[in-house]
Amino acid sequence: MSALVDRLVAQVLSIEVRLLACQARLSARTDPEALHDLRTTVRRLRSLLRPLRGLPGVEQLEVAASGVGQLTTPLRDREVLAAYLLQHGQPEAAQRRMAQMDVAYPTVATSPQVIQLLMILDAFPRFLRASQRQGLLKGLRKRIEKRLAKQWEKLDEALHDPAHDRHRLRLLIKRVRYGIEAYPELDRLPKPAMPRLKSAQAALGDWHDCWQWLLRAEQEADLHPCVAVWKTTMAKAEGRADRVLDKLSAACFKS
Repeated sequence: MSALVDRLVAQVLSIEVRLLACQARLSARTDPEALHDLRTTVRRLRSLLRPLRGLPGVEQLEVAASGVGQLTTPLRDREVLAAYLLQHGQPEAAQRRMAQMDVAYPTVATSPQVIQLLMILDAFPRFLRASQRQGLLKGLRKRIEKRLAKQWEKLDEALHDPAHDRHRLRLLIKRVRYGIEAYPELDRLPKPAMPRLKSAQAALGDWHDCWQWLLRAEQEADLHPCVAVWKTTMAKAEGRADRVLDKLSAACFKS
């Protein structure tokens, strides 16, 4: 038990350091990966917290992390779209969005959401140690294993639903994959699971990008030249995603 709590505290401290670095990079606009790294670090935190729900301090930290996610999701979507446009012969449309991002980066760094997350995160290891002293972490390993298993079961059910929702599947796959990464010592999944999950997430990500960009094109006229390509790419991505999901289901779940 003590070793598991020690690893949790170490992971929280590591995440805090990474978030502070991302905040500094956003403020200085030093590189184009700072926002992405901020989001992936927050995602790691949320994956770490999900199996700990019910413990002191977890709810407040989850709410703060969710706030940063909500703030940065549309910005990251714009960032990805700008990169695509730049690579596919639409430099003016790309530059307009890149200029917006140049303003957004330091705003994110000093946002109330990021500041609040860092403040609550800084105190969280003390909550864990206090909970440990009060005996609230008894059975923690079993609690985490049960929560991880439940996520896997939900994915199993969704994959075997003939009317499955690709959006929900993408979310479930991300939760299972990041849960494994957060607690690798508790991984009980089949050996092929991780590469299959990564492939499925990538395929669904390609589909999601096109779906989202087509929606944007309905409101943003400078995206109209890309619509035909996106429709074709989206159809191909749907087929590829379905094939990858079938392989994931066959390799990792009972029929």
